[in-house]
Amino acid sequence: MFGMIIDEKERLEIEYLLKREMDEILFDFQDERIECIVKNAMEERYKILFALFKRIAPANECMRYIPSYLKSKD
Repeated sequence: MFGMIIDEKERLEIEYLLKREMDEILFDFQDERIECIVKNAMEERYKILFALFKRIAPANECMRYIPSYLKSKD
């Protein structure tokens, strides 16, 4: 377990970077030219990024990025 002290400006920057990466993965995931094995790796990366995002982003921001496999359980 690691701890980190960051100020609000740094938190916002990390939030922005994570959003950008997750948006890119979501966009690429819709590309039919990408093979299934690559999409599996992308999904694993998305899970890690989303876990980090949940720790720093407000709940209303997290709702937009909830992975589809979690949305379908409702």
